[in-house]
Amino acid sequence: MLIELFRAVCRGFTLTKIKSRTILKAMVELEHEVQDMNRRSLLAASAIGLLASPFAALEAFASEVSLTLIKDPNCGCCEGHATYLEAHRFIVTIEEAVDLNAVRTKYGVPPDLAGCHTILVDNYVIEGHVPAAAIRKLLAERPMVKGISVPGMPEGSPGMSGEKTEPLVVYVIQDGAPRIFMTE
Repeated sequence: MLIELFRAVCRGFTLTKIKSRTILKAMVELEHEVQDMNRRSLLAASAIGLLASPFAALEAFASEVSLTLIKDPNCGCCEGHATYLEAHRFIVTIEEAVDLNAVRTKYGVPPDLAGCHTILVDNYVIEGHVPAAAIRKLLAERPMVKGISVPGMPEGSPGMSGEKTEPLVVYVIQDGAPRIFMTE
């Protein structure tokens, strides 16, 4: 491109052959340097993009997950868990249900793993005050289970008042005996 521009300029002016060849040679060298610089810039930008893309994907993943929290209309701690999840970059839609046992039965939550409320996300059921880290782990690993649960209403669990006095155990919701998904 620079060479063509130079030739067009030379046609309009009378330059000696020596000057035009010297200038042409300088222009060719400059064009090669620009091409090399563009290649290096492209490689550097590609490398930066490859390194940054996993982090960008994680950032997008964390901010775009939408949850539906189904709660009893008279329960206040469920709102606390929703606020906790929103602070951890989840989008929470709250629905109310008078009969949470019917909701749990519909989604296969056994009575011994029942929590305070039920959360639905990506074909999984999340029961009770489950920590954000456990939800992210579930969605990242995608195990072949119905979901996860923190049974009951443990003090100090996300969204609950009180102080956490022992590790919070998150169980797998599946057919058969409950097993531990993670401990926080």
